[in-house]
Parts: sequence; C-alpha cells; structure tokens
Amino acid sequence: MAEANTTTVTLHVHRFTPRAERAENARGGSPFARKSSPFGGGASASARRRPRGRQWVQEYTIPARPEDTVLDCLLTIKRTLDPTLAFRYSCGHGMCGSDAVAINGTPTLLCTAAIRDWAKQPGTLPQVDDEGFRHVGNGDDENTSVEGAQAADAKTQSLGVIELAPLPGFPPQRDLIADIDPMLDQIRKLTPYLQADGVLATTAEGKVDAFEYLQHPEQLAKYETLSNCIACGVCEGSCPVFAGGDAFIGPAALVWASRFINDSRDSKAMERMDAIDTADGVAACQSVRACSRHCPRGIDVGEEMWQIVAKVRER
Repeated sequence: MAEANTTTVTLHVHRFTPRAERAENARGGSPFARKSSPFGGGASASARRRPRGRQWVQEYTIPARPEDTVLDCLLTIKRTLDPTLAFRYSCGHGMCGSDAVAINGTPTLLCTAAIRDWAKQPGTLPQVDDEGFRHVGNGDDENTSVEGAQAADAKTQSLGVIELAPLPGFPPQRDLIADIDPMLDQIRKLTPYLQADGVLATTAEGKVDAFEYLQHPEQLAKYETLSNCIACGVCEGSCPVFAGGDAFIGPAALVWASRFINDSRDSKAMERMDAIDTADGVAACQSVRACSRHCPRGIDVGEEMWQIVAKVRER
C-alpha cells in the first residue's frame, strides 16, 4: 500500500520584542520633565506611539492539513517548537474577537482562517511591512489555491506560505499581540449602553408595566445586526483613515454608537449623534468601505458607516 503523503505549511511571522523600559520612565520620570508637548498630545499620545524594540521575521514549517486553522498552527508552534511566540486568543470559535491579526496583509481572525483559504505559493505572497500593512502590486491574488501545487509523487507536499503580522493601525505589544486599548477607549467615550428616560412605566392600575421595553420586530431589526459586534478591531485595521488614536474615532466606535441610536428604547439618540458629529467623528470617514471586508460577525460596516453619516447630517 502506498505511503500517505505528508502536508506542511510555512508561516512567516513578524515578531516584535519591546525594548526594556528605561529606569526613569518606570519610576515615572523626572519631576522637572515636561508633562506634555507644546505641539499637543501628552501622556495619551505617548501611550499610542509605536514602541521601540527588536523586529524580525521568523519562519516556521510544520505539518498541517488544509482544514486546519492558522490558530491551530500557532498553537502547534507554541507547544512543540517555540514557547516564546506570543499571540492572543480565547474562545477559538470566532466569538470573542481577541485573536485578530493581519494574515497576508488582511485583518481577520486566526481561529476562522483555514489554511486552504490563506496559504499561497511563495511567488504570490504579498509584501507586508513591519506594521502589518500589505503592499499592492506584488502579484497578490486572494483566490489563489495551493492544494495540489506540488508534485504528486512527493512524500511531503507544501500547502504554501502564510504571512502573519500584528493587527495594522495599532501599536504592537509583542509579536502578534497588538494594543487595542485606543479602540476600546473610543468606544467607551460614546457610552455604549442603553440609556432610557429613567421613568418607571406603570399600568392604568398603578402597577409596574412589565412590558415597558417590548419592541416590534421592525424596531429590533434596525440594530440587531449591529449588536453582534465583538470589538475585534478587524474593521479598524482595514480602515486606511484610522490610525489607532484620536485622529479618527474609528468604524468600531461608530458601529456601537449606531447600535444605540437605532434602538427605539434609548432616549439619548440626539446626544449620541452630537457626540460623533465632529471633525474626528463622522466627518473623518472617507467612505472607502474597506472596513466591510472580513467582518467575522457579518456586519456590512461600510454600509452602516454610510447610514450613520447620513442620519447625523439629516437630523
């Protein structure tokens, strides 16, 4: 009986080790140092600055099957080859959004990315810079199939190469772990929770109205899809305008704002629209719609951006 062929995949991982913090910074700095720059920014701006450290690309070749996910491959490397490799994950099923990275320059989740869909032959792999952004014009074809590309009589067949980098638009913390706090801070600024009028509804008999917040299906449909957002940062990493700071509030924050603006139970819709009707809010959105690509929860983020911009301008 013929011996079964073994398939492998090669991962090119953009790694990063931050430089050790200087002693005076760890202690809080000199009491005579300037606390903020005369050109703006200050402590929050320094926290968003890309940290310095060692950067390099490391290659790993491991046995793998086409149906394996990229997360499966990283876990194999972590457990058998290199325990120093750092990446973030939690549920492993595309529900938590913690494992967002750039795969071949495209932001997506490690746990939902199958090797068969992302592995490419070396000549077709896009060039990815140190910040995870893909360079165009390098023969990139996202639909390139790698199965069967090797000789049929080979004992070991390569499924191809996958390029991994931290999520673009955010400062890296270590290897594939990006600091998404800027995005979460922007979401928190927009009070991402239901704000009702605070009046306790009662029935004609003076009893508490247990059906106060019932909605018609049409009312629920206006925001139900938006409530699926898991704040993974994929849309932020895809947005060419978002820079991980205050220059643009970002599509994720606008999705969360839109979710409550469209909720018939919320009484702060006008205040919410005022909060995003700023130069770094809806005015900064350029309607590129790159944010719609690869949303793991199926949200057409670009369309939602267009809808919320139109609603703010028409109010």
